[in-house]
Amino acid sequence: MAGPYGLSVRDLNELLSEGGCYSLPSESCNEVIPRVYVGNATVAQDISKLQQLGITHVLNAAEGKSFMHVNTNAQFYEGTNITYLGIKANDTEEFNLSVFFEKAAEFIDKALAQKDGLLYLDLLGKVLVHCREGYSRSPTLVIAYLMLRQKMDVRAALSIVRQNREIGPNDGFLTQLCQLNEKLIKEGKL
Repeated sequence: MAGPYGLSVRDLNELLSEGGCYSLPSESCNEVIPRVYVGNATVAQDISKLQQLGITHVLNAAEGKSFMHVNTNAQFYEGTNITYLGIKANDTEEFNLSVFFEKAAEFIDKALAQKDGLLYLDLLGKVLVHCREGYSRSPTLVIAYLMLRQKMDVRAALSIVRQNREIGPNDGFLTQLCQLNEKLIKEGKL
C-alpha cells in the first residue's frame, strides 16, 4: 500500500531488483557514498583489512551472539583507534529498526566529521556499517542516514546505495523507510 506520497514497499523492491532478481553482495564491503562503507561480518572482524581501508568507525547493526548476529563489541576493537557502536537488531520484518535511525545517523555524522591532523595530512574519518551479510540491516541504516542528514528522499537514498552494493532490506525495513520518508516530507525536511 502506498502512503499519501505515493511510495510503497513494492516501488522500493522494484528499484532493488534489477531485471526482476536480487543478487547477493559480490564483495565483503563496498564504499556506498564517500567514506561510508557497507559490509559483512568477515570484513568487520578483519582488523588489518579495516586498517588498510582507513576505517575509523564501525557500526555493527547486528550485535549479538546468535547465528544471525556478529559477535563483536568495543573490546574487540580495543587498541585499534576504531570507534565502535553496536545495535542489537534482528533481520526480521517485525523488528523495529527505525528506533535506531537517529542514533546511527548521529554516529555516521560524527565519524565523517572526524579529522586527525598528522604530518600536514587530514585523515578523514571513514565508517563501516555492517551486519552479518551487509544486505538488509546495515544498508537500511545508511539509507536512513542519507534521508536524515543528506536530505535525500527514500528513492534517491536507496538508489545511491544500491548502485554501489547489492542490497535487499526486508519488507519491514522498507516499510519503516517509507514511513520515515513521509514523516520528513510532512516536517518539510525533504
